[in-house]
Amino acid sequence: ARQWEQRLAELERLAFAEPDANTPSGSPGTSAELGGAVVPEIADDPDFEPPDGEEEAFATETSGLHTDNAASMASAADRANLTPAIHTAGSSAKTDLDRCCGLLVSFAYPDRIASRRPDGRYLLRNGRGAQLLIKDSLGSSIFLAIAEVDDEGAEGRILLAAPLEEEDLYRHHAAEIAEERSAEWDDVSGTVRARIRRTFGAIVLREQPDPAPSPDQITGALLDAVAAKGVAILPWTEKARKLQERLMFLYRLNNEWPDVSDEALGTTAETWLAPYLSGVRKRADLQALSLYNILENLLSWSQQQELNAEAPTHLHVPSGSKIQIHYDGPQAPYAAVRLQEVFGMMETPRIGFGRVPITLHLLSPASRPVQVTTDLRSFWQNTYFEVKKDLKGRYPKHYWPDDPLQATATRKVRPDGQR
Repeated sequence: ARQWEQRLAELERLAFAEPDANTPSGSPGTSAELGGAVVPEIADDPDFEPPDGEEEAFATETSGLHTDNAASMASAADRANLTPAIHTAGSSAKTDLDRCCGLLVSFAYPDRIASRRPDGRYLLRNGRGAQLLIKDSLGSSIFLAIAEVDDEGAEGRILLAAPLEEEDLYRHHAAEIAEERSAEWDDVSGTVRARIRRTFGAIVLREQPDPAPSPDQITGALLDAVAAKGVAILPWTEKARKLQERLMFLYRLNNEWPDVSDEALGTTAETWLAPYLSGVRKRADLQALSLYNILENLLSWSQQQELNAEAPTHLHVPSGSKIQIHYDGPQAPYAAVRLQEVFGMMETPRIGFGRVPITLHLLSPASRPVQVTTDLRSFWQNTYFEVKKDLKGRYPKHYWPDDPLQATATRKVRPDGQR
């Protein structure tokens, strides 16, 4: 920083210096040596033409940090009006050296390059906010190179700065400008939105839609949405949820089965969901996914066979009915069946490798619960006769045998041939 300040002071000294008549043309006293580069006096000569093939080299040598000699070596008539190009806050002075000074300061303090926000405040490249307390000509600059800033408080105060041309920023700081491509799920439109951003540190220079995002970007956006919002945003059907419950029942018994809880699915979506997201970009595409098939494909062939045996969807009862087994809730697994349909069933059915009895919700003929049990034999021996008295009084036309273990189960009021 001190080196740049010295160079800036040298530029200013040369601008105000009286020409020395005794100094021969081309001597060190008549050229500006800044940062190891020399701007020769011949740059002032309107008739000077560089040798063939050297025009580009000469243009490069006299550009960048050095203004042309006509601007930097002011005439005696103009010196009274010439002011330093770097501005203190509150100053409205502006000279031909502004562009050069802004560029010099940007090299000296690259982390203090700032971009104007919509509200007139500035965002520094390093992410800090800053503002001009007094709005002057600097306040109209899109970019500033800040030489001095008061960093006290939540937002800094710009004390000394120079305007920085956008063209100079792109030209001389191009290596530090990054291009970022991103994509994210938009709940409102129900689609993946892809963007291209050009950034300079914390400053976003340009942002525009990406017309051709890569498949990996789209897939990544969908997976991020699942991780952030949960698997509830996926197209769950009742069939898929019931399969999930059956798998979780088996997982609790044996952790060799896949963990398909919502939490686990959300954190492992890249493994099980990503292969099915090819071509998915809109909500309609997402809704076309079959989560039932996707979950089923998590199982090996042998596990698919075991699933139906150890976590069946239905219970076959003596009446011939298929009663749905529920795997949700604290009493899972459970099945609700009318009492008359299980006459003759001596033992409570067990599933889950024979380790878990099905909780039976025994219902009246009106499908109201009269008993909940996991021990059907004990119910027949101890509780049935009390229940029979109550039900026979309320439903006298129905069949209430004295020996339920030898009776015929029925879905009707009475079994065929029974009065």
